[in-house]
Amino acid sequence: MAPAGPGGWRPGDPVADRKFASLGALRLELGTTLPDVEIAYESWGTLNAAGDNAVLIEHALTGDAHVVGAAGPGQPTPGWWDGLIGPGRYLDTDRYFVIASNVLGGCQGTTGPSSLAPDGRAWGSRFPFVTVRDQVHAERRLADLLGITTFRAVIGGSMGGMRAIEWPLMYPDRVARAVVLASTPYATADEIAWCAPQLAAIEADPAWHGGDYYETDEAPTVGLGIARSIAHVTYRSEYELTTRFGREPQPGENPLGGQGRYAVESYLDHHRDKLIGRFDAGSYVVLTRAMNAHDIARGRGDLASAVSEIQAQVSVVGVSSDRLYPVRLSEELYAALPEDRRELAIIDSPYGHDGFLIELDAVGKIINDAVR
Repeated sequence: MAPAGPGGWRPGDPVADRKFASLGALRLELGTTLPDVEIAYESWGTLNAAGDNAVLIEHALTGDAHVVGAAGPGQPTPGWWDGLIGPGRYLDTDRYFVIASNVLGGCQGTTGPSSLAPDGRAWGSRFPFVTVRDQVHAERRLADLLGITTFRAVIGGSMGGMRAIEWPLMYPDRVARAVVLASTPYATADEIAWCAPQLAAIEADPAWHGGDYYETDEAPTVGLGIARSIAHVTYRSEYELTTRFGREPQPGENPLGGQGRYAVESYLDHHRDKLIGRFDAGSYVVLTRAMNAHDIARGRGDLASAVSEIQAQVSVVGVSSDRLYPVRLSEELYAALPEDRRELAIIDSPYGHDGFLIELDAVGKIINDAVR
């Protein structure tokens, strides 16, 4: 076998092309209708005649449908979960039809604020408020178009985990198993608080133009970069940042007197620059607000009532050092689920929230066990 490249991709591994599906008009949870919705997706493997060997992968906030595969034209980054999908891998494409779609409100091919409205102009500030349930509704429409009758599993981490737990609640006859990784049954006050300065940074950028910057020659990349730096701190653990960077200066720079950066500052700048080169600030705002609104108990009573009739098996997976969605939230969801429908696993990792992406073997084994 050829040696693994960046992210674990090997020559010969499946690389799916981005595909598009037209969903028509989509009625949203808050009562408005979004016309002419288009959704982008990638897929691996073959759907069986019964339409029940499908596995849905749900991406996180700044992810997309490119779960595995190399970077290439129109795809600036390699797959964000490379090594998970393919023949003989944790999600074996000789057995399963694996699909991932770009989320409603996103900027990688699915209708979002940068998309053209019926009047030919970008939606911008006119783009309606979407919820996690709206995003799941759009995914169900896609499943219908593709002939998927039942998902063998819906798997997602972080924001993707929000959709993974909503799926069996909204469409109980369409999901056999949900795997909810490093996520939460509801947005906490702490998460909303972390998001507040991120939103403020984008909206205070002079290039924001109230969300209608798409027809200008500028974009609010400064605000988006600040938002990313704030968010990235929550994605990693204090232990990792301390042991990896300590108080070391960035090589060749001297932070004493404010003339240079510490190594950890350079690290944040690197991830800032990566994001602003591939992501839209308008989508960042829309998706962050959708995450803040996430609460599976909304309109369903308390948490226990909301999940009391769930039919799918639910694997709840926390990361020991996650400070964005602490283990207690995974434990709270697990405790509320019916006893015969639940499993709990805690991945011991120093990497914080991003551990669900980094600890591929630990996560892959849990996923493999869940879909069998």
